[in-house]
Amino acid sequence: MATRSRSEVLILALSAQVCPTEPTCYTQAVKHGEWRKAMDEELNPLLQNETWCLVPSQSAISSGWVVKQLDVHNAFLNGKLSETVYMKQPPGYIDKQFPNHVCLLKRSLYGLKQAPRAWFNRLHAFLMSAGFKASKTYVSLFYYSQDSSFIYILVYVDDILVMGNDQNLISILLAELSSKFNIRDLGEPGFFHGVETVECDDGILFSQQRYMTDILKHAGMTDCKSLATLISVSKSTVFNADLYDDATQYMSLVGTLQYLTVTRPDLSFAVNQLCQHMHAPTVSHWEQLKRVLRYVKGTITYGLRIRKSVSRDLHAFSDSDWAGCPEDRKSTSGYAIFLGSNIISWVCKKQRIVARSSTKPEYKALAYVCAEKLIITLLETELQMEIYRLILFRLRTN
Repeated sequence: MATRSRSEVLILALSAQVCPTEPTCYTQAVKHGEWRKAMDEELNPLLQNETWCLVPSQSAISSGWVVKQLDVHNAFLNGKLSETVYMKQPPGYIDKQFPNHVCLLKRSLYGLKQAPRAWFNRLHAFLMSAGFKASKTYVSLFYYSQDSSFIYILVYVDDILVMGNDQNLISILLAELSSKFNIRDLGEPGFFHGVETVECDDGILFSQQRYMTDILKHAGMTDCKSLATLISVSKSTVFNADLYDDATQYMSLVGTLQYLTVTRPDLSFAVNQLCQHMHAPTVSHWEQLKRVLRYVKGTITYGLRIRKSVSRDLHAFSDSDWAGCPEDRKSTSGYAIFLGSNIISWVCKKQRIVARSSTKPEYKALAYVCAEKLIITLLETELQMEIYRLILFRLRTN
């Protein structure tokens, strides 16, 4: 994916300077030296990595902790394929000695459906050989421990976060990774998948301010007036059942708001309500979406703050409303879990069944939060963390 994005930027830049229109095929691009150079830059890493070999075409019938952010260049090209996959020779790069041969892939390529799995399996095998263990709770998490030294690795496609309390071990790990893969050390994570890390006096702040700005720009509401509340508290709001004329825009914006809840727990309930009407949004739902965006405009500097906490107690809060949805009378549950003074998990979602008793939604909410607590406990056991005690609260409003 990283290769594609870089090539697209290069193509756009070259097309603006050399060609009046962007070429759509090889025969158009080969007429310009700049395009030919761009194609060579894309193909050379594949050849250097021995991504394929030519075969006859008839064969193809069947605490002082260190945190670093790493980027794997051409990550998918490192994956080794277990299946037999053939492809035609790239136009303009056909072997003159064997023009009728096809490429037998030995490694994965971008765009190949097996590529993500092949790359992850290759990285997984390397980390296992280096003494790491794979988390049973989160498949993208790996951890290593030796005496009092710990290293944790979190993998997201070709982006990797490394955290540990032993600088020497981390340096050895980075050297080993660099010997196997084309690794770029980006230093401390400043901007990771739309989430910016801002240092504060008493901790760090995870902010998506740039992402929120992009959402408002996409919605055409950059200069809108802000609001202090997400949902109208007035009971006299008139509901307009007419379908909104641009359902695609509604779905696109709600989808972007879903990712925003990664650092904004306060948006969870409102975004959950918007997501329930993706299939047929009405004019009133669109108005509700715009209200949420106006609230985002006024809270654009908000984020998720993590502070150093002396307590290791796990506090869990749960709540639910009984038959709160006026359309199907289903209940909505929510919970928030704190490790010390820091929130680490939160959810807001509608229950699947209609409850006849007000007690049942409460028990369902408790079941949800207890299940999440068990997952957190398993994760903390893997990471050799110790939780002193669990305190469970059920919120109640009269």
